[in-house]
Amino acid sequence: MSIETAVPSDLALATGQPYPYQRVELVEPDWTRFPGWRDVTAADWASVQWQRAHCIKNVKQLRELMGDLLDERFYADLERDQAERATMSMLVPPQMMNTMVPTLTSSAAGSFTEAFYADPVRHYMVPVFSDRRTDWPSHPHAARDSLHEHDMWATEGLTHRYPTKVLAELLPTCPQYCGHCTRMDLVGNSTPVIDKLKFAGKPNDRLGDMIAYLQRTPSVRDVVVSGGDVANMPWPRLEAFLMSVLEVENIRDIRLATKALIGLPQHWLQPDVVEGVARVAAVARSRGVSLAMHTHANHANSVTPIVAEASRAMLDAGLRDVRNQGVLLNGVNADPHALLDLCFRLLDGAQIMPYYFYMCDMIPFSEHWRVSLADAQRLQHHIMGYLPGFATPRIVCDVPFVGKRWVHQNADYDTEHGISFWTKNYRTSIEADDAEALSRYYEYYDPIHTLPESGQQWWEQHGRLDEASLKAAEMAEASRRTAALQAY
Repeated sequence: MSIETAVPSDLALATGQPYPYQRVELVEPDWTRFPGWRDVTAADWASVQWQRAHCIKNVKQLRELMGDLLDERFYADLERDQAERATMSMLVPPQMMNTMVPTLTSSAAGSFTEAFYADPVRHYMVPVFSDRRTDWPSHPHAARDSLHEHDMWATEGLTHRYPTKVLAELLPTCPQYCGHCTRMDLVGNSTPVIDKLKFAGKPNDRLGDMIAYLQRTPSVRDVVVSGGDVANMPWPRLEAFLMSVLEVENIRDIRLATKALIGLPQHWLQPDVVEGVARVAAVARSRGVSLAMHTHANHANSVTPIVAEASRAMLDAGLRDVRNQGVLLNGVNADPHALLDLCFRLLDGAQIMPYYFYMCDMIPFSEHWRVSLADAQRLQHHIMGYLPGFATPRIVCDVPFVGKRWVHQNADYDTEHGISFWTKNYRTSIEADDAEALSRYYEYYDPIHTLPESGQQWWEQHGRLDEASLKAAEMAEASRRTAALQAY
């Protein structure tokens, strides 16, 4: 729904603005509304150990939590998705689950089931088969490693795509698994449809190789420390790695990537973690290095008082910034009001800077989440002017073999066939000898269901692969990734 066609609220009519800003106080939903958590105390809820021990990992545990709130059709829908479509195994921390259907308006199973189906956080944390498209569940150009990050590994797990920046994947696990995960080929447990790849090297060897590469590559000044999620690494090991990075003279920026600030804020409130962050931040300041945290919230309901408390703890410990990198997702936030609600909830309530919204990457079975480039451009237009300039997020397309591009940077756009064309102004680490890297057009593809009828018919004729060909292509891709991993 566009901002012009949205039904105006009383406040919108009173202010005369398409989007009516109002300050909203953060609320922690009452977790005891769920039968399985009826006796959970505030002390339990604040415990990271309790949170990790009570993550929802399967249908059985979801049943135990929900009691008679959900009817059988939802469980059957979820089980089918887990068997036939899911690229990520189920892992939802209680904190994240508690932001789904934040109030119970009825105890009737049917009404709650409908509310649960419609819930925006549920849409990407607990996807079900009926969410997925049946015409084009995957785009013909979808890929396990859609951004070709592994092709650009300088050492195992260290992606050198941009001239001055690297991405360090320290570990392959997270405290929560989002259905749209761009690193679904490596992160998390295998599923019936995706046999996950594994790091070949020993953890200490891999991290040592990363530090050695930084030391011998003075053009790198910026390190994104990620995974997986750094919240899943024992703090002493993470602190040791960060201190080693800080000893590299050319490093000026370090960014910690963690969904856990939103999904498991209790981790970042542990005294030993807060004290450790303060130690690293003090060394960073003394050496003129900016230390920041990047997190991942996709809907305003996920921003609660304990998230704000964790963000404040990180800022008080000495981080320069806490920033949010969301993903643009149909059924979650692909609406101007939803995006602005989230941005103001982050900024006003939790002092988290809205930073980026990525278009959902072209991974398998993601077409129901993805939006067209034209829709992303319209969304960028509609959110401009409401937020401070420094806190107005850019909507970006992560173009394969290119990198992040603002959605208005496309060089050309075939809207009939849904193909956008992009250029770049730098070489990735695999293009040192490619004379045409800076003049070539790179392609990105809209979801086929968003195209005009003529475009959809074209893809029907040219984009279908029979099941045997598709399986062969997937096996070839998996073999190539395995060989690449073993090469390190």
